[in-house]
Amino acid sequence: MNGDVDEFGRALLTLTVRASAQSETHPITVWIDTAFDGELVMSVETIERLGLTCSAAVQATLADGTTVVLDTFACEIEWFGEWRHIEVIANEGRFPLLGIAMMCNRKLIVDYSSKQLELM
Repeated sequence: MNGDVDEFGRALLTLTVRASAQSETHPITVWIDTAFDGELVMSVETIERLGLTCSAAVQATLADGTTVVLDTFACEIEWFGEWRHIEVIANEGRFPLLGIAMMCNRKLIVDYSSKQLELM
């Protein structure tokens, strides 16, 4: 998978997601967040637009040390040619965040000089 680095230094990748196997697919641009140990975070607005179904809630510790309870939503993501079921955490951020749980057994190369990203 190939992505790019924007003018603010964010490593971005475009993924295809859907609510279920019967749902329409949608491209989303995600910000790779190596400090996030989960799979994917999306704004409530994006979750509602995609029609994702609430599935659970999880306790999370934020970067400032605050502990919160966040809703999770069922989602499917096209991942290296296969559809993978994941849980998306809801938040209010501008960019969806792709966490390191999705990158296990993968190699991430971010080339800031050429503003290109490769995940293999």
